[in-house]
Amino acid sequence: MGKAARPAYRCAECGWTTVKWVGRCGECQAWGTVEEVGARPATTAVKPGAVSAPARPIGEVAADTAQASPTGISELDRVLGGGLVPGAVVLIAGEPGIGKSTLLLDAAAHVARRETVLYVTGEESAGQVRMRADRIGAIEDRLYLAAETDLAAVLTHIEKVQPSLLIIDSVQTIASAEATGVPGGVTQVREVAATMVRVAKERSMATVLVGHVTKDGTIAGPRVLEHLVDVVLHFEGDRNSRLRMVRAVKNRFGPVDEVGCFDLHEHGITGIADPSGLFVSRHAEPVPGTCITVTIEGTRPILAEVQALVGPTEAPQPRRTSSGLDAYRVAMVLAVIERRLQSRLSRLDVFTATVGGIRLTDPAVDLALLFAVVSAAGNAALPRGLVALGEVGLAGELRPVRDVRRRLAEAARLGFTQAVVPAGSLEDGVPRLERPPAKGGAVALRRTAPQTAPFAPGLKVLEAENIWEALSHIG
Repeated sequence: MGKAARPAYRCAECGWTTVKWVGRCGECQAWGTVEEVGARPATTAVKPGAVSAPARPIGEVAADTAQASPTGISELDRVLGGGLVPGAVVLIAGEPGIGKSTLLLDAAAHVARRETVLYVTGEESAGQVRMRADRIGAIEDRLYLAAETDLAAVLTHIEKVQPSLLIIDSVQTIASAEATGVPGGVTQVREVAATMVRVAKERSMATVLVGHVTKDGTIAGPRVLEHLVDVVLHFEGDRNSRLRMVRAVKNRFGPVDEVGCFDLHEHGITGIADPSGLFVSRHAEPVPGTCITVTIEGTRPILAEVQALVGPTEAPQPRRTSSGLDAYRVAMVLAVIERRLQSRLSRLDVFTATVGGIRLTDPAVDLALLFAVVSAAGNAALPRGLVALGEVGLAGELRPVRDVRRRLAEAARLGFTQAVVPAGSLEDGVPRLERPPAKGGAVALRRTAPQTAPFAPGLKVLEAENIWEALSHIG
């Protein structure tokens, strides 16, 4: 006879379970998220042989079942790692109106040219989706459309249509009669997502779930939702710009932190194969407070411009405003400038930003940010054709960063003529020991001759061990 059933309690955020109610989750430490989920089933003995399939040596498992199938949109395939894998569940999240539905409808039309696709909309009527499909040219015979908000009805459509690709827009609008709570609630979202993951695996059906985001940009719903799916994509972009970026933050079938760039326009959405020029301003003459750097997004080097504006203030607390840059790294670089370069920024407002809406979190941006701030404070423009990359340490040293050769090759391809990099960058990133400052705070500078790199023709590379040597290279 099995043990007596007891109630179970589960955290709505992370899925942690316990046999008694507690006010704080023992896993994620969130308050007030533990709720009763019903009685636990009585413990029963498992019959021998009651498994779906016998265990086999890993070498005998067929690997072709996990082969990705292209969606027909190259930038989306780049982020997914080659395309959609049969049975994979993809969660794509982004702000309302940013273009998620347009991108997925376009991808559905491409896939429908060779396979059956079912597009389930819970936020719009079928007529509204049809109007968008007419506008972007997404009318295909094997693209089926259903406007449903009930999970049982969605499963019925899947049974009738037998799609190879299922798109649900969005998972927060679908409700299950088997779960309590309102549509979009923690319990409902968890039940719907778990059911769709199970169906996708059973049918080897690629599934894309659209998710809402909260005000701070995180995916709405329980954290367990991100653990259930195979791929998590974030759709980013400025509403005032046509540029959109899709970033992979979890991918069981491909690289993480890969980025796809898109142009959202009135006729749909188009991939951008070479986005470097979008994040650099065109100036007739060099402008103080601007510096170009090269960042790595996934496997792709991208040129980006860092801008700074420095000015006096009458306020007792000067402003520090940043757009597109990591606020903590900006604060660190400003502290290094004030302490190591003896620059009085404590009485000045400092505004920093990127161009084109790109967000830069790469440590290699530090040196370009330092150059931009120093240039703005001194009202002196940097030399034309200069790029800077390198991580700035708190002692003023420059640390090598990854993929320097690819970054410099990209800068040379786009016509830049000078590059300031950390010492050792051309020696496969082997760092050198920084010489300590001399007594009295003076720094012995080492003016190195420009080097030429065969992988970056036409680009003169200037190496520097610290920020003082880097600044000496630009005058």
